[in-house]
Amino acid sequence: MAYKINENCKGCQTCMGVCPAMAISPDGKGKCVIDKQKCMGCGTCAAVCPFSAIEPDL
Repeated sequence: MAYKINENCKGCQTCMGVCPAMAISPDGKGKCVIDKQKCMGCGTCAAVCPFSAIEPDL
């Protein structure tokens, strides 16, 4: 299961530093996005997000 970044994202990029698949990148608008094709579904990004901005993409 892939993850997605919701509207709570503040663009701090904490998630980018912990993603083992390097599936997260800045969107150019001050937020981050997850490439669902690269996401392994490990949830590491969600665990470190200080804004609860990452959730399973059901």
